[in-house]
Amino acid sequence: MVADGGDAARLRPIRWRTTGIAVAVVGVSVVIVSVALLLTLRSTLSDQVHDDAWLRANELAAAWPDDPRSPLLVGDAEDMLIQVLATDGSVLASSTNVAGEPAVARLDPGESVETTTPLDEGQYYVAAAGVEGDGEARTVLVGRTLDDVSETTWAVVWVLLIGVPLLLVVVAATTWWLVGPVLAREERAARRQRQFVSNASHELRSPIAAVRQHAEVALAHPDRVAVGDLATPVLGETIRLQEMVEDLLLLARVDERALRLEHAVVDVDDLVLDEIRRLRTSTDLVVDGSGVHASRVRGDARMLGRVLRNAGDNAARHAHESVALSTSRVAGGIEICVDDDGPGIAAADRSRVFERFVRLDEARTRDHGGSGLGLAIVAEVVAAHGGRVDIAESPLGGARLRITLPAV
Repeated sequence: MVADGGDAARLRPIRWRTTGIAVAVVGVSVVIVSVALLLTLRSTLSDQVHDDAWLRANELAAAWPDDPRSPLLVGDAEDMLIQVLATDGSVLASSTNVAGEPAVARLDPGESVETTTPLDEGQYYVAAAGVEGDGEARTVLVGRTLDDVSETTWAVVWVLLIGVPLLLVVVAATTWWLVGPVLAREERAARRQRQFVSNASHELRSPIAAVRQHAEVALAHPDRVAVGDLATPVLGETIRLQEMVEDLLLLARVDERALRLEHAVVDVDDLVLDEIRRLRTSTDLVVDGSGVHASRVRGDARMLGRVLRNAGDNAARHAHESVALSTSRVAGGIEICVDDDGPGIAAADRSRVFERFVRLDEARTRDHGGSGLGLAIVAEVVAAHGGRVDIAESPLGGARLRITLPAV
């Protein structure tokens, strides 16, 4: 279900702000992580180059040959520079791929140095070690190019420059798509709450106004109003007010998920027979209970009794002459049917009757119309028991309220 045009226009700025905040938070986080990644990557690659050069320099120094032009000094990786310096600083031997001036000055035996220096072939990291060989001091230099470090770093930079905007676009689209239904749902809930409060205020106003009217008449004409004439309507309106408040509190507990139910084995046929007896004593209708059979469910006997009372009152309110209650076992559990011979309910309105404060005949009087909460409570309590409720056509010609509960 989507929000209507008015809701969409009202929620659009909130949706834009939420999407913008999400993109900003993700964008800043990704930038920080990307910078940290680049620094870590460059540091790791540089350390690897340093370690390779230093290990190679020590390896050559440890295996110093009599002939400085030994093949030991050549045949290394293409990105590696190897040089051997004489005592006077001249180059005695060099790898074939890089030549030129010495990368560092001559070292004495046992000395070592690490430096980064530009050569003809690019930027190199150089490790140097002084050794003694062939009766003379020598300096061994091993350099590793830093070009690969720069190339790898820039490759990652380009990936991030392309990937980060794409990621932010995905975040924006996902946030926009996810936030819309959530905001629409919250708006519908808020609208239902406002409607609920408005309807409750309207329904509570009627009995309060009636009580006030009788009290004002009694005060204005104390000699003409007998106590019984005042007490009877006031008591009726007070009872009606109390029942409505109890219904509202029950629905409030349902909304807050605070409805606590007992879970015991309940002989639901006994509850149905109790309701039949109540209807027979409180109405002039013909109440048929011949279809009641032994049935057991697991639930809260008090709340299920209230369900049956609301269902019975609803049927009696619309029936012309007769009402029927029955129980039977079906594939889904235990089915309770409450039938009446009234005008029935149109198929298009059969789901609406379970909404709060819904009365299909808005023109009928308050005494016959009820508060519009009875069937809403039936639906909520039955759902809390894991059952379902719906409206169908009755064999009596009116409406059939069908309640299905899981059997024991």
